[in-house]
Amino acid sequence: MKLGKLVGAGDRIIGLTLPFAAAGIAVNVVWPSVFRMGFGRAGLIAGAVLLAIGVPLWLWAVAQILIYVPQGRLITKGPYALVLHPIYTVFAFLVIPGFGLVMDTWIGFLIAGALYASSRLFARSEERQVAEDFPAEYPSYRASVLLPWL
Repeated sequence: MKLGKLVGAGDRIIGLTLPFAAAGIAVNVVWPSVFRMGFGRAGLIAGAVLLAIGVPLWLWAVAQILIYVPQGRLITKGPYALVLHPIYTVFAFLVIPGFGLVMDTWIGFLIAGALYASSRLFARSEERQVAEDFPAEYPSYRASVLLPWL
């Protein structure tokens, strides 16, 4: 099993997102009051809810990659039935914003936006590869995904 099959476009997505994350975290550390949202308890609760939903979904998607990709199987159940790229999407829409809310900083939303934009830029190459690897199964899987545009 080649590592590239497991990673997909993840290395390029993280490579493009990481500078935004590092810069965002650095400026937030230096000037935390500028980035504070001030939602108080409501923000903490909302962030905890996003994390409580997002972290298990993300772990489930990662576990499916680790189990099924080495077996040469197309993943069509669980988080993959909801969105085409659940590892990136769940992290961008639930985990990072949830962490930002818990930490009371809107920088989490900026980093999440950078991650999502990066994933949209590079995920197409993953889709082409999966379509090549599973020419008979992929079109029906793609058509059945609940939110294919995320």
